Amino acid sequence: MLTLLAILWASPWTIVGLTFGLFGLITGGRAQRIGRVIEFHGGHLPHWLALAPFVSGAAAITFGHTVLGRTLADLEFCRTHELVHVRQYERWGPFFIPAYVLCSVVLMLRRKNPYWDNPFEREAYEKEGRTQN
Repeated sequence: MLTLLAILWASPWTIVGLTFGLFGLITGGRAQRIGRVIEFHGGHLPHWLALAPFVSGAAAITFGHTVLGRTLADLEFCRTHELVHVRQYERWGPFFIPAYVLCSVVLMLRRKNPYWDNPFEREAYEKEGRTQN
């Protein structure tokens, strides 16, 4: 029951991810299910990830229970990190993106790095076991 509630709580952002994932599929991309997460890669997703504001150059990005990646290899490399973000969406639900952006803005105003110093990213890198920067 708690799993279902977590999925529903994160669902507004999952819908966003599914929309981008569908765009990837109709432009030649692929999808796979890993647990309760749907991963998309290929098609025009690499181009979008290279140009999108705030995430430009990212190998992968998470929206709720969807992860968009440039390639299958990128998804495999980033999976542990992105699964931490999935759990963050399960905790924060529709407030995840606003909270993430607010943290980034506050960090920029304090002359800190809006990505590397963001507590959401710090948690993901810490639980992933990779060092930042």
